[in-house]
Amino acid sequence: MSQEPQGLVERMEHHQVAVYLGAMAIGAVLGWAAPAVGPGLEHAINPVLGALLYVTFLQVPAADLVRSLRDGRFLSAALVVNFVVVPLVVAAMVPFLPADQAIRLGVLLVLLCPCVDYVIVFSGLAGGSNRRLLAATPLLLVAQMLLIPGFLYLFMGSELADIVEIGPFVEAFTFLIVIPLALAWATQAWAARRPAGQKVSDAATTTMVPLMAATLLVVVASQVPKLNDSLADVAAVVPFYVLFLVVMAFSGRSVARLFRLDAPASRAIVFTGATRNSLVVLPLALALPDELAIAAVVVVTQTLIEVLGMVAYVRLVPRLLPTDNTTTAL
Repeated sequence: MSQEPQGLVERMEHHQVAVYLGAMAIGAVLGWAAPAVGPGLEHAINPVLGALLYVTFLQVPAADLVRSLRDGRFLSAALVVNFVVVPLVVAAMVPFLPADQAIRLGVLLVLLCPCVDYVIVFSGLAGGSNRRLLAATPLLLVAQMLLIPGFLYLFMGSELADIVEIGPFVEAFTFLIVIPLALAWATQAWAARRPAGQKVSDAATTTMVPLMAATLLVVVASQVPKLNDSLADVAAVVPFYVLFLVVMAFSGRSVARLFRLDAPASRAIVFTGATRNSLVVLPLALALPDELAIAAVVVVTQTLIEVLGMVAYVRLVPRLLPTDNTTTAL
């Protein structure tokens, strides 16, 4: 690889948060200025997200994944923070959400489902154990597939729960987790045996930041045209997303303490509790009936708030959970 491309890659990695924010801003402008591109860009969401997850999986050897899955305390903490603590926090918010059922459904879909993609990037930037999070990804996705219908029934009743089918989740799991993971492992095996495989692996890992930026741009640009006259209604959920980030920072720390995790693992637990599955759950929201179409925009709005929140998290979570395991106030 030439020095110039390598330098460009290094600069992008060093400034990746700014790159992500810029990608979302460009996506928002594109969506407003050329709303006709929205439907076409929706079809690009899954391919670009699958490519992003392939590169993510590629960066951790398969052997490390197997060893990480034996970490019962970390996996237990991840399950508790995501499927016990988060539902309790959401339950406290539900009575205060806007009455519109589509908006409530969008909030529930996105807040009840833990992130399985860029949480790994942001956790790593804050010194969190991103390899443990990567190992927990399949477990978290399967768990939310199984639990989300029950959660929706508890929060909104059987009528809306019946609208949400398991098919989109199964499709997301297959195309966004199983296939990228299998391809990543195949690439690792190729790289271990052939120089050409190593070159392909090295080249692929340099695309992480551009792929993340492309994913955010495509998602935002495809959904912004759907706002139309619903901007005020969607804006009403923003304070709930901000409050969720604040509450989950301290809730995640409490869960990490309960399971006596070290600082890197504790930071990862804070991130997995706070970051939501907006990108992977979006295909599910897009599959809803037309009368609930605003739910997808509500999901994307959470992405915008969350990425801004992650900028703060990257700086503040290491202060909340220092490496010596003595906590300080934010």
